[in-house]
Amino acid sequence: MKKIISLLTALVWILLCGCTPVSDTEETSAFSDSLTDTDVTVTETTETSLSDTSETTESTFYCSDFTFAKPVIYLYPEEKTEISVSIDWNGALTHTYPAYEDGWHVLAFPDGKLKNLSDGREHDYLFWEGKMDAVFDMSCGFVVKGEDTVPFLQDILAKMGLTDREANDFIVYWLPYMENNPYNLITFQNEAYAEMVHLKISPTPKSVLRVFMVFRALEEPISVDAPEITPFERDGFTVVEWGGGKR
Repeated sequence: MKKIISLLTALVWILLCGCTPVSDTEETSAFSDSLTDTDVTVTETTETSLSDTSETTESTFYCSDFTFAKPVIYLYPEEKTEISVSIDWNGALTHTYPAYEDGWHVLAFPDGKLKNLSDGREHDYLFWEGKMDAVFDMSCGFVVKGEDTVPFLQDILAKMGLTDREANDFIVYWLPYMENNPYNLITFQNEAYAEMVHLKISPTPKSVLRVFMVFRALEEPISVDAPEITPFERDGFTVVEWGGGKR
């Protein structure tokens, strides 16, 4: 009797649906296979898309949590002046000295010496470091042998307008990261940097020079266009800043 009922049920199913009934096990297997096929397709498409994007943006450097390494700020008022300095950006400060609270508040002297008003300690400059997403166009720059880093930086920084003291501070910090590489692609991202990181200074300086170097170590030299260097002229209350990062 049970067999007859099963046969009659199957016959009715075929007449109504025009198809053979599928067991629960077969339905589950088919659904699982469908998901697996979809996952493979999506994964392959995503990987191809990312690869294609990377290949078409070789000269553009994007980095999540890019380290803005040792920007330092020199202040040169025409006379002894109390000055407040703050940083306006979308990043996170990781290190500062003297300590950055609601900004820095210092007594600055014409020779560049600074006295931190919160504790009375003297400083040569204001130091900060931080992280933020960044994009840099590295299609223009200079390809320099690692062993030639010092003479190159001495020359280019002087052309930009840094004093020997400022250039010495710059070179002493960056030389260990550069001189042992076969070559370095050295770019100066001054305008891009100024758009990402804003300085608020009171009283307002008359002359501001902000130098930001981004470099990449190379095994072999590559061909890039050299940028035009615009000399900087100091006039009145002057602020100079330099910093950098490694790709």
